[in-house]
Amino acid sequence: MESKFRLSKSKEREEEHIFTLRIWIERERKMETLRQIRAKNSYSLLLSLLWITLLSSSISATSPLSQSDQGTDKHATSPAQDKSHVHEIHCSRERSRAAWKVVEEYLMPFVEKEKYELPRQCRLHPSNDLFRDQEEHKIHLDVNEWRCGYCRKSFRAEKFLDQHFDNRHSNLLDVDQSKCLADVCGALHCDLVMEIKSQKTKCNPAAAARNRHLCEGLADKCFPANQSPSSTRLHELFLRQFCDAHTCSGGRKPFSRGGKKHTNRFYLAASVLTLMLLPLFYLIVYLYQREMKSGTQELKRIAKVGRKAKPS
Repeated sequence: MESKFRLSKSKEREEEHIFTLRIWIERERKMETLRQIRAKNSYSLLLSLLWITLLSSSISATSPLSQSDQGTDKHATSPAQDKSHVHEIHCSRERSRAAWKVVEEYLMPFVEKEKYELPRQCRLHPSNDLFRDQEEHKIHLDVNEWRCGYCRKSFRAEKFLDQHFDNRHSNLLDVDQSKCLADVCGALHCDLVMEIKSQKTKCNPAAAARNRHLCEGLADKCFPANQSPSSTRLHELFLRQFCDAHTCSGGRKPFSRGGKKHTNRFYLAASVLTLMLLPLFYLIVYLYQREMKSGTQELKRIAKVGRKAKPS
């Protein structure tokens, strides 16, 4: 009788142990399923955030302005009123801008390095650029957003802002003095930086000689030789950088001494995107490790319960 009781007790413990193991296996399956679901959700969250970031950047770059090309109604004027403000100006804004771009990129880095100040009689001095003040009042906010620094109107392209300057703010130009930076474009090789299709034409010796003479005159005016060591060095550099290329014999190329170094835009965009996504990556890793740790602790607890249920 006693042996039957012990056998019955042993069977009950065995059944309890089997039941505990079944519970443990079922919980393990549920935990594994839960971890897989959370991992998929984390991956989906990362892809969603990346997609939203790229989409928002694309929308901000292509979205139209709230204001029209002509600005707000508050400042709108009729064509007749605009024409009344227009002064007759015989100076190309586009070529003046190209000449300043050449000066800024291929000359000023060397001038700043020598800590040299351009004399006011130099035609490359900012005060001798008819459009310099207007160019400095351009505010480039986004790819398709330009703003007038005088009246705060917004425009979708730089050419519309140029037209606005010609129509509304031409009275701010000092047209009495002859100081058109476009006049020295030939000496500075402006055609190389202007966004126009260059057609191969036969070299004109007379035009090359004229541009070289103009170029050498700029070197003498802006960097008088023997005035100072820095002026002498810049005089020599200007001749090599701009003047030597004015020849039909070939050989030297313009801007042979190099110019301002530009930051790679692709590298900059990739760096910004990496900095934005790095915290998300660490967050996902942290959440995954926390889930793994909690799952391990749960398994240990279930294993302890199983060991306690074993028959003695």
